[in-house]
Amino acid sequence: MAVFVDLNLRKSSDTKALKGLVENAAHLGYSTVAIYHVVDFKKKKQEIDKPIVPSELFSSLPIVQGKSKPIKILSRLTLIISEPSPCNVLRATSSRAKLYDIVAVFPKTEKLFHVACTSLDVDLVCITVTEKLPFYFRRPPINVMAIERGIGFELTYSSAIKDSTMRRYTISNALSLMQICKGKNVIVYSGAERPLEIRGPYDIANLGLLFGLSESDAKAAVSTNCRAILLHGETRKTAFGIIYTTKKPRTTEEDDNVPACKKAKCED
Repeated sequence: MAVFVDLNLRKSSDTKALKGLVENAAHLGYSTVAIYHVVDFKKKKQEIDKPIVPSELFSSLPIVQGKSKPIKILSRLTLIISEPSPCNVLRATSSRAKLYDIVAVFPKTEKLFHVACTSLDVDLVCITVTEKLPFYFRRPPINVMAIERGIGFELTYSSAIKDSTMRRYTISNALSLMQICKGKNVIVYSGAERPLEIRGPYDIANLGLLFGLSESDAKAAVSTNCRAILLHGETRKTAFGIIYTTKKPRTTEEDDNVPACKKAKCED
């Protein structure tokens, strides 16, 4: 069974509303969510807060529908960059950005989009969905650099639910991205501020078809691609890297070649 993820639940000062977001996500079958904090350096006196601690919200975490396991709550930082200088925050070793599980950037210009794809140490690059793209996507920074580095491209759908004009921008910008990346490393999250703005994973997979994703890529956009982003975030935080292993089942021929004494030990 697939593990579904939504790494884009908006942090709110209203604890009750935030708890409702997480509880609704668990009810819809999401195994992992991330509560994100936004920093727009264009505004004055913007600081990076410490990430939220799950124990501050819940004494016992909500159970995921159909899984019988508690939901996993992660932290995410989204930096809105309109000029190059804030990029230094990501390079500082003492930065609070290192405390977050996932780090995303929202570049506002083509030059900063190129920098994010080629050199910034981030996990996600956000694509605007509330207005017409201010620049054209180009193949080299996306395919040659960002995808090779394991960076994901994020599309959100909550704006498309609220307004018909934003719905056109969301679909149009998504199709422009798909023409270049062909569905690779694309992530679709809610960006929800209220519980009613979250949709189920299979609904999002169907929505992905409107974005130009194939059926398999649309499902990957809320499952396996998200898993890759989580592993990328762990690698970024440790600075050394991680290894993810799975146990390979033995074939009948391999069992026949195993000595009887070793086979007995394995059975014990």
